[in-house]
Amino acid sequence: MIAAIVIVLLASAVGLGSLIVAQVIKQKLAFNTGDNVLGFGIGFITDFLDTLGVGSFVTTTTLFQWAKYLDDERKLPGTMNMAHAIPTIVEALFFVTAVDVDITTLVSMVLASVIGSVIGSEVVVRLDKVMIQKTMSVALIATSILMAINKMGWISIIAVHNNALGLTGAALVVGVIGNFILGMLMAAGVGLYAPCMVLVYFLGLKPIAAFPIMMLSCALLMPASSVNFMRTNRYSLRGVFGFILGGIIGVVIAATVVKSLSLEVLGWLIVIVSFWTSYQLWRSAKATEKIMK
Repeated sequence: MIAAIVIVLLASAVGLGSLIVAQVIKQKLAFNTGDNVLGFGIGFITDFLDTLGVGSFVTTTTLFQWAKYLDDERKLPGTMNMAHAIPTIVEALFFVTAVDVDITTLVSMVLASVIGSVIGSEVVVRLDKVMIQKTMSVALIATSILMAINKMGWISIIAVHNNALGLTGAALVVGVIGNFILGMLMAAGVGLYAPCMVLVYFLGLKPIAAFPIMMLSCALLMPASSVNFMRTNRYSLRGVFGFILGGIIGVVIAATVVKSLSLEVLGWLIVIVSFWTSYQLWRSAKATEKIMK
């Protein structure tokens, strides 16, 4: 089964990579060194931290805001899902054999997240700029709160006595429905890692079981949702090759060289900055509403 998962991951990476190249050729975009250097830096930092468990959407949103990376914030969810997809697939390849999780639980929850992301992306591409800004603002607050709770060790307390590596019956149904909803939210820019961890902890799975479920969910739902964002032009190709390359290198270094890093201070800094970014997005949304009136 692991071999089949690896094949699906590789096929997803090749398929999405081909679509990105096709879009660059179709739009006749010239290679911009400055944009790709900036993209490389953002991709490297965010996917490096993602591999170490910090997540990538909060940090990417913050860096995009700081660098004024996008000309239209309606493209934010699509750009993050598309640009992080291939590095996330590389990340999943590193960890796919690390934990032996019940295959029925793994496959059903991952498929649910993929279906959820496709449906979610159909909804997101219909939202206007103000709604995207407000959605991202709320998403950042929710994610930041979960990150803060996790930093204080409250989430892990839930799973102290958990010893299951698979779900059955009603618990499996709840897990599938829960991951479906998280997949929908992922398409809107809400990171899946922290809420998925809370979900599997509450359902009684061992903490370590969360990792293959989280990583495979993200690695497969991001390419799936990216297709919808591309079809509706709700994404940006600015510095995309640098972003993907930087992301891949960040994942490889974090997974093979660093392996462990004290993230206590950095984690709290990211929580604080994400709250500030959320405030800025909300303020921008209210300003846009005034202009439209």
